[in-house]
Amino acid sequence: MPSRIEDYGLIGDCETAALVGRDGSIDWLCWPAFDSDACFAALLGTSKNGRWLIAPADDASKTSRRYRGDTLILETRFETESGAVALIDFMPPRGKASDIVRLVRGISGRVKMRMELVIRFGFGIDVPWVKKNVDGDGLLAICGQDMTVLRTPVETRGEDLTTVADFEVGEGETIPFVLTYGPSHVPVPEPIDPEAALKDTEDYWTEWSGRSTYDGGQRRDLVMRSLITLKALTFAPTGGIVAAPTTSLPEKLGGARNWDYRFCWLRDATFTLLALMNSGYTEEATAWYNWLLRAAAGAPANMQIMYGIWGQRRLLEWEAGWLTGYEGAQPVRVGNAAHAQLQLDVYGELIDAIHQARMAELKLGEESWALEYAVLGHLAEVWDKPDHGIWERRGDGKHYVSSKVMTWVAFDRGIKSAESFGFKAPLVKWRVLRDAIHRDICDKGFDRELNSFVESYGSKLLDASILMLPAVGFLPPDDPRVRGTLAAVEQHMMRDGFVLRHDPREVSDETQPIEGAFLACSLWLADAYVLAGEIDKAQALFDRVVAVANDVGLLAEEYDTGARRQTGNFPQALTHIALINTAHNLDVARTAAEKPAVQRSK
Repeated sequence: MPSRIEDYGLIGDCETAALVGRDGSIDWLCWPAFDSDACFAALLGTSKNGRWLIAPADDASKTSRRYRGDTLILETRFETESGAVALIDFMPPRGKASDIVRLVRGISGRVKMRMELVIRFGFGIDVPWVKKNVDGDGLLAICGQDMTVLRTPVETRGEDLTTVADFEVGEGETIPFVLTYGPSHVPVPEPIDPEAALKDTEDYWTEWSGRSTYDGGQRRDLVMRSLITLKALTFAPTGGIVAAPTTSLPEKLGGARNWDYRFCWLRDATFTLLALMNSGYTEEATAWYNWLLRAAAGAPANMQIMYGIWGQRRLLEWEAGWLTGYEGAQPVRVGNAAHAQLQLDVYGELIDAIHQARMAELKLGEESWALEYAVLGHLAEVWDKPDHGIWERRGDGKHYVSSKVMTWVAFDRGIKSAESFGFKAPLVKWRVLRDAIHRDICDKGFDRELNSFVESYGSKLLDASILMLPAVGFLPPDDPRVRGTLAAVEQHMMRDGFVLRHDPREVSDETQPIEGAFLACSLWLADAYVLAGEIDKAQALFDRVVAVANDVGLLAEEYDTGARRQTGNFPQALTHIALINTAHNLDVARTAAEKPAVQRSK
């Protein structure tokens, strides 16, 4: 059975990532890229679906772990009756091949260890052909297009389609294990020096972390861990950032709301840019911006809500029926059918992201205004259509308030860019349309009886995405309608101090929410509090959210307040992005600056 979601740590090489449990088992890895098939899929099934365990042969009396400084090198310490040992896990920055390095280092005494390697390509179903390398260097596992080679001085043997090893490590000794991926049709990748790789990896992450300009007082350790996580979820060849490295971790334990998040969402564009730019990472912000432009290039009518890491558009969804699902949560989905939905908010996110990049003086290509102009021309024709909303609801479309607000943002930012930078544009037409959209939202999206904006036109239900209204400048933070909305969210959308994404009144039994509390939405409420001048309430909510981060500072998409467990895909980029932005927001507010950093340029 897989570990609890919060019991995993993350390692990666900025092209893919693996989850390492507190028990020393790597239970999830898609190789060679984030969106490749998994070769370790025990996270969504059993150990027979692929994993790599290195741990003491006898039960450990105590287990602890940490990241080595501001790096992505994970160290797990096991203490047993016979001694203590450290397991050092990392993936060196991608060179000619992709490697996982695991160093078993003796701390005290002498500890018996066990290694079990179960490679199952094709999301845990394809058993490879395993043989020794013809050069006598390593153990090869080959299946179709995929190949791995295991190199270690420890003698291994096969047991029940598993490569195992029993060995001992004493104080001061280090025993290396290196697993390398390569396409099966090319020569076996050359070996690397494990100790040199450790130094190179530590130097890489230390230098990268040292570029951060964040020196605020809001849990700098967690802000840096969030920035490192965001970098780890970046696909280096293109600059695209995946929402998470996993698929089908359930939003509700045992439920069916299980989605593939190994793709790049336009929804996150502006928040991502703000998090990177405010923290000093202009190079990464520029790479993300350029990925965004390439992905969205083409006919605006064909623009999608998400794309693959290379910018792929067809993300066909299917189910891996042989996997039992995380703690039985089925189905296990690969691909995401929501990529074909109409979500009007993405047009606003694209235009807003370009506007933020322009205001921050990032180097933008000449084609950026041409793209904006075409997008706004298309949006003028479709803004009043129903869509599926920011939360990708499946079924019939609605007139979601947050979607309509983002269409207003699109025209507002387009107008401001044209005015500020002298671009040719039909400003009169755009101003008239911007004002018409604003009136439409205020007339149809605000419920006077509830004194709140609602999820969709005519609805009596709320939606956490309406918390973004003041942040995007749709209405001032002190507008009575904004204050009424915050009060309604506090009354109807909170559970145990956290914000739910969907109104619990939409299900018959309010004690059984359809999912956990959405952590990014909780931080959006904190941002709204800051904008409203309620700094202490914002601080309390921020502190509440960061308190549920796991022992190495990682957060999933949601938090089940009843079970006190993290839920949803992990680690979740949007959660960590929101944490970074709220920390900046609070720091600026605490120093009485003109406006919080998370508030977008208007």
